[in-house]
Amino acid sequence: MTSTIQSRLLRFSAALLLFAGFAAGAAVLPKESRVPGGIALVPVPGGEMAPTVIFNTHRVAVVRRDDQWVAVVGIPLAEKPGELKVKVSTTQGTTEVPFRITDKKYRTQYLTIKDQRKVEPNPDDLKRIGAETKRSDAALSKYTALETPSLQLLSPVEGVRSDSYGSRRVFNGQPRNPHSGMDIAAPKGTPIKSPAAGTVVEAGDFFFNGNTIYIDHGDGLVTMYCHLDTIKVKLGDRVDQGQLIGTVGATGRVTGPHLHWGVALNRAMVDPALFIGSK
Repeated sequence: MTSTIQSRLLRFSAALLLFAGFAAGAAVLPKESRVPGGIALVPVPGGEMAPTVIFNTHRVAVVRRDDQWVAVVGIPLAEKPGELKVKVSTTQGTTEVPFRITDKKYRTQYLTIKDQRKVEPNPDDLKRIGAETKRSDAALSKYTALETPSLQLLSPVEGVRSDSYGSRRVFNGQPRNPHSGMDIAAPKGTPIKSPAAGTVVEAGDFFFNGNTIYIDHGDGLVTMYCHLDTIKVKLGDRVDQGQLIGTVGATGRVTGPHLHWGVALNRAMVDPALFIGSK
């Protein structure tokens, strides 16, 4: 065998290994947890083309695992235990595929906020909050179709990750909405990096969230970063995995410096720990 042929065979083998590694990476899915705030991996029908899957009016990411299409369904915190359904559309028609979720008890947190307006906003604050809520909902509802969905994330900041996701929160003695993200404690100024490639679809100063960034990673996966000290990106920027996007701060409704990291999947705010392994 000539050296030229050997060289070509080696390059071909390397290409096959690269392709196999890429395919294996593409098949990596978040951890399944069929509870409110979790993720359900639901096998769905389909042929050569991926089916279109809808859950609660929002489109769901679909990936190929071995010889089966799998819908990666984000489950809202407000869902009740029991049977849920996704609507699946293929070239053969539309059908419903059921799946079940079980209950999960989240803890209650009692927090003291120095700025009482962050607990009881005045009329002008409420007007501002209403406008910001629309901006936030539009960002979190993004669905940008990708040929190969990427559903693995890196932790955006080095720090102590809390188990506060889903906790019922009481601010200054007043119950408020459950906590829909993960808090990562870190000193002010700690770098925050994008956990995956994506596009900045919203950024600015929000009443409750402080300095905030929203990144669309495609296929209904959107991440948010709140209470930042500084924002290092702007609307429309394309960011790479690991790129600096901001720094940890204490803006908005906080008790101290930390990153509030939220992950939306088909608009449902789910537990970020499911994308990055155990806490």
